[in-house]
Amino acid sequence: MSDETEFAQLIASLDPAMAVVTAVSDRERAGCLIGFHAQSSIEPERYVVWLSKANHTFRVGLHAEYFGLHFLAEDDLELARLFGTKTGDDVDKFASCEWQPGPGGVPVLTGCPQRFTAKRVALLDEGGDHVCLVVEPIEVAPVTPFRPLRLSRASELTPGHEAEDRPEPVTERAP
Repeated sequence: MSDETEFAQLIASLDPAMAVVTAVSDRERAGCLIGFHAQSSIEPERYVVWLSKANHTFRVGLHAEYFGLHFLAEDDLELARLFGTKTGDDVDKFASCEWQPGPGGVPVLTGCPQRFTAKRVALLDEGGDHVCLVVEPIEVAPVTPFRPLRLSRASELTPGHEAEDRPEPVTERAP
């Protein structure tokens, strides 16, 4: 691709729905705002999430077996702000929202009814600034109609980490 700016503009024009992914491993909870996610298989059912290598959630997710996927509605901007602008390296995000433990202890955001919990199937790291996490849904909340929070509505949020903020080794907290 010769012009990354045009590619970035094209992808931004798709205006993806925003979600929060949560994880738990060794009793450490994590969660972050994501825009890179999609269904990837019908049979068997699979979903993919791309986690930024800069995020605390990535480092917890490396060792996690269970994940929560929470699809944000238009009025969930404050939840997007909490999980998108704060870093788990410094803040316990779950102290500022309602949640309950799901399968394997994964945090389930009770204020976000459009969600499912899932079990890790695979993790792909092809060298970019994100890794691809493939999950299999195990518990899906009853479906209720909603209008998703879109990237264009959350674009003013400043990320808790820039893409190049990667601690070494990746299992440690970022500076």
